[in-house]
Amino acid sequence: MALKISRSVLGAAAVAALGGALSWVLLVAKPAPEPEALPPETLPLVDVVSVEPQSLALNVTTQGTVRPVREIDLVSRVAGRVEDAAPDFAAGSFFRSGDLLVSIEDVDYRFAIARARSQVAAAEQRVAEEEGRALQAGREWRDLGNPDANALFLREPQLASARAALEAARADLGAAELDLERTRVIAPFNGRISEKLVDIGQYVTPGTRIARVYATDAVEVRLPLTDRQVALLDLPLHYRSDDSALELPAVTLRATFANRDWEWRGRIVRTDARIDEDSRVVYAVAEVREPFARGPAGERPPLVPGMFVSATVGGRELEAVASLPRSALRSDTGVMLVDSRQQVVAREVSVLQSEGGRVWVQGLQRGDRVIVHEPTVTVAGMRVEVKEVARVAGASR
Repeated sequence: MALKISRSVLGAAAVAALGGALSWVLLVAKPAPEPEALPPETLPLVDVVSVEPQSLALNVTTQGTVRPVREIDLVSRVAGRVEDAAPDFAAGSFFRSGDLLVSIEDVDYRFAIARARSQVAAAEQRVAEEEGRALQAGREWRDLGNPDANALFLREPQLASARAALEAARADLGAAELDLERTRVIAPFNGRISEKLVDIGQYVTPGTRIARVYATDAVEVRLPLTDRQVALLDLPLHYRSDDSALELPAVTLRATFANRDWEWRGRIVRTDARIDEDSRVVYAVAEVREPFARGPAGERPPLVPGMFVSATVGGRELEAVASLPRSALRSDTGVMLVDSRQQVVAREVSVLQSEGGRVWVQGLQRGDRVIVHEPTVTVAGMRVEVKEVARVAGASR
């Protein structure tokens, strides 16, 4: 019995000794940890461009429809039958100032002139008679020796009435001659017939439209401009006295005709009197002189009313303009820069123009590095690695 107890004590002591040895090995005899270097920080790589702002004039592109500067209706001012018309009195025909376009039958107006001349002669006879009677009455009154003469006795009212009747008769003669002159419809300017409304044999009355014509010395185009585009131009917006020294912006009009592209040169001469209430745009009016000229090569078609054209208007010179890829904009007015500490910085800019894949802005300084591409979203204050794509000047517009 005692032998069994001693064996159990020895087994327990052996297990305890083995456990203590293992604990010592694990806690004391294990090798000390060796320090390891931390992995390098990985910064996002962004593409940047270094800008070099410069003075620049930005052109403005818009479009519109050609229309005449002057277009009127020729109207008959007398009644009668259309007796004759010019050989080329037709829609599309050209005419010169003073050309006879339409003749109205004038027989009745010649009769009216003959009657008016008769009335003038009768009125002149009455004036002569009254003047003679007035002289005679004056002599008779003086013979009476009374210095106070009666106006009625001296026939002054009768003479005034006769002279007034003569003036009225002469006025009637002038009106009859004017009506006779109005039987000939004369072209008021150099122009073209856009619509023919009467023909030979037709009876017209005062107010009847003869034809619709327009002047060919100039045409105009109303060009819509947004608020941003207006800021790029020197438009004639003020009173004429304020704009006397202002050089009117040049405009180039382009159109496709007969499967070919053509150009015309003009100027912005004025703006509309009000801003369009629906679109909130300003309409500038471009004028082109001699629109029917053939051009330097002699092949250019006329710039006729109704033609749809695109327009490029020359802008005024602006300071410190930089051109950027469209991807550089983070908002309508903001870009992201990388400063000298490789940190991202937000910058507000003024967007002047956006066209195609590029934008033109103000608010940047020479050497600013603008982020144009980023693999991940960057925020202000973040450190980044940069890859310079190119140095960008203002633009070539």
